[in-house]
Amino acid sequence: MTVEKNIILNHNEIQHKIRRIAFQIYENNVNEKEIILAGIDKNGYVFAKKLKTVLQKISDINPVLCKVSINKKNPLEAIRTSIPSSEYENKSLILVDDVLNSGTTLIYGVKHFLNVPLKQFKTAVLVNRNHKKYPVKADFKGISLSTSLHEHVHVILEGKVFEAYLD
Repeated sequence: MTVEKNIILNHNEIQHKIRRIAFQIYENNVNEKEIILAGIDKNGYVFAKKLKTVLQKISDINPVLCKVSINKKNPLEAIRTSIPSSEYENKSLILVDDVLNSGTTLIYGVKHFLNVPLKQFKTAVLVNRNHKKYPVKADFKGISLSTSLHEHVHVILEGKVFEAYLD
């Protein structure tokens, strides 16, 4: 028996959302020369890379990628970034992840970046679920989705076909 996926976003829709979010980031940072796209390791970082590509095409802003490594099973462990904090100090930073579920990953990411003075701090997600247990919001989001707690959102951003689907 084949189980069909409940597709939330197909390849073209994801491409469109990435482009729209990139334009929103640009509009919010129109006077900046450089911004930091801090992608949470795995899909958040892949999403940040795609945003960077579009930003480079639509603006003069230099988007700098930063990989943020958070242990999702133990978020109290030290968070690591691929660039030193001195490189994002007093700059506009966007924390990027693929899905905002409970808010745990984003809130610990936010906490990490609060230790550094930033010019502006925003968050971007492709899929925003409405099950937050922490008061964190997505400033830029592709789609908001009401789901049940037992459902899981999968996002595929690598390969030839991107998709987001619900299990």
